[in-house]
Amino acid sequence: MKRFSFLLLLLLITSNAIFSQKQYEIRTVAFYNLENLFDTENDTLINDEASPIMEIKEGREAIYEKKLKNMAKVISEIGIAESNNSPVILGVAEVENRKILEDLIQTDALKNRNYEIIHYDSPDLRGIDVGFLYQPAYFKPTHSETFELRLWDEDGRRIYTRDQLLVSGYLDDELVHIIVNHWPSRRGGEEKSRNKREKAAYLNTEIIAKVRENDPDAKIIIMGDLNDDPTNSSLKTVLKTKSKKAEVKEDDIYNPTEDMFRRGQNTLVYRDNINFFDQIMFTSPLLETKRDYSSYKMYKVIVFNPQYLTTQSGKYKGYPHRSFAGPNFIDGYSDHYPVYMYLIRENK
Repeated sequence: MKRFSFLLLLLLITSNAIFSQKQYEIRTVAFYNLENLFDTENDTLINDEASPIMEIKEGREAIYEKKLKNMAKVISEIGIAESNNSPVILGVAEVENRKILEDLIQTDALKNRNYEIIHYDSPDLRGIDVGFLYQPAYFKPTHSETFELRLWDEDGRRIYTRDQLLVSGYLDDELVHIIVNHWPSRRGGEEKSRNKREKAAYLNTEIIAKVRENDPDAKIIIMGDLNDDPTNSSLKTVLKTKSKKAEVKEDDIYNPTEDMFRRGQNTLVYRDNINFFDQIMFTSPLLETKRDYSSYKMYKVIVFNPQYLTTQSGKYKGYPHRSFAGPNFIDGYSDHYPVYMYLIRENK
């Protein structure tokens, strides 16, 4: 019996040693709502006057530079603990234009990452767009396009909102597809506005179907500020997301943020209620099974919420430490936490 126990212990030690010697490539993929990242110039083609920075009368340029610096600090730290790098793929929301993103990636915290940009102007009346940043050393885009979400109100008037951005390309040598979203808000109430987000989810299903025409086993990552929680009908009924790995079948979408939300995690707080609007989910080929990391698979999804991103005192204690309170800049970051995913594979 003692001999058997000794041999078992020796086997475990050897197995652990072999596993620990395995080297993995780790890539961080993230999404961040940058909370009203607008420049200081009035664009007569959009209603950017409604942005907080345009309501500030003095020191606007200095505030803009500080806002960029704050956003860059956060981005530079996302995922760095395990990947030793900022996100190689980053989807963003609430940016006014491409110039904003150019200024952002030239900040001291980000310029050594050599980010490049994919951006399209959307029809949103305020000029709020989504965007895509990537490090070309790790990701090489092959295709990008936007899909217009066409909505009308009860009187038949067009509702202009954000496009959905599809970017396809090679993460190292593996083809992946990323859909960046910023779905319609809950203005007017969750129930009254629900159908808008359900239509946004349906547009996602059309994009996914289009991708699969040329890539049947496509590795598709869906990310964004969805203005819905993982348990809402847009996710569960329209996209038919799954929260348990064991439930995920071919062509299904796995949403790890649903269980995170059920455990009390969040990406924002509104009127003292937590929400998990900022989500990352993906199709089954990116789901790890049987410890197979021969190609990129999801290792884990995390909300990035270090202490400095949370208000520490006062009426909004526990809320994300945002940049603006009405027309006032309060030197914070965003009213949303970023969410990110580690993709890992055995070192080739």
